[in-house]
Amino acid sequence: MESLQVQDYMDHYPVTFTPEMVVEEAALRFLKTKQIGGPVIDQSNRLIGFLSESDVLAKMIETIYYNEHIADVNDLMRKEVLTVKPYDSIIELGQQMLKNKPKVYPVVDDGGNLVGTICRNDVLRAIDLHLRSGFKGK
Repeated sequence: MESLQVQDYMDHYPVTFTPEMVVEEAALRFLKTKQIGGPVIDQSNRLIGFLSESDVLAKMIETIYYNEHIADVNDLMRKEVLTVKPYDSIIELGQQMLKNKPKVYPVVDDGGNLVGTICRNDVLRAIDLHLRSGFKGK
């Protein structure tokens, strides 16, 4: 079970945002990628926040009400972000996901640089594949 690591099931090319991106552009990025959240990174690829689809939806409603640009990603992003490492256990992450609310976790290296994301569906797929491979010989 310890061989199930985040790096083997994570999304290596996640949707990302920058702090200066306008909320309308972030909304479009969510629509195009069908993602529910994504990391906010600086120019050096360091994780500085997280933006969810619901964060953007709230501001888009305000934008339509006032008919003007309301916010940038920096105004909306959460700065306290739960992260995982590529070498972390999928099983431990699954247990953590049951206790904490995030559905998507940024995966960062030891230097705080973004290397991907992993979501509940990825964890479920990893466990399913592991279980299926174990039952083949029985």
